[in-house]
Amino acid sequence: MTSIPAGEAGVSGPIPPRAAVHGKHPIPSAGPYPMGLMALLATVSMLFAAFTASMIVRRGGSDWVRITLPSVVWINTVLLAGSTVAVEMARAAVRRDASSRSVRWLALGTVLGVLFLVGQVQAWVAWAAQGVFLPTSPHASFFYMLTAIHGAHVIGGLGAMLWTLRRSALGAYRSGAHLGLTHMAIFWHFMGAIWVYLLVLLSIL
Repeated sequence: MTSIPAGEAGVSGPIPPRAAVHGKHPIPSAGPYPMGLMALLATVSMLFAAFTASMIVRRGGSDWVRITLPSVVWINTVLLAGSTVAVEMARAAVRRDASSRSVRWLALGTVLGVLFLVGQVQAWVAWAAQGVFLPTSPHASFFYMLTAIHGAHVIGGLGAMLWTLRRSALGAYRSGAHLGLTHMAIFWHFMGAIWVYLLVLLSIL
């Protein structure tokens, strides 16, 4: 266990391993959550990497025909981007101790996230109206599968956002104490980045 040299801090003794004390109020450590969050992001990344590899290999088949993506996916991209901006604005509001603004930004982010999911269903409906279904072509199959898997993770992210919104409304977050909000924001931004990646992948392969 490390000690603070007397010449540097004027006191000696063990450093608390889980928290630092400032005045009378302990500053909590990050705990196990960041490691769990990083493990989740790594798992999701590996999942989509595996689908990417399968898609690249499958693209070599003679039956591979790339189908133009439904135009609504670009509107969905704007909705998801707006949602990530709203979440980041909520974090900024918390850092300024503006709890009411944080609640409003989180509510907006949640609504935009739900609209993104509605738009994804509309994209499937648009393709179905054109006679493009899961077995129509390998490219169509990957579109349906990848967007469905991404949508499932977005639903999970929305659940976390609703929980964070409730906590924020109860005043649980403030400047210097908003780890839950930060962790949710990291996952939500990651989902936005994955969506952009999928669009590029489905557009060029």
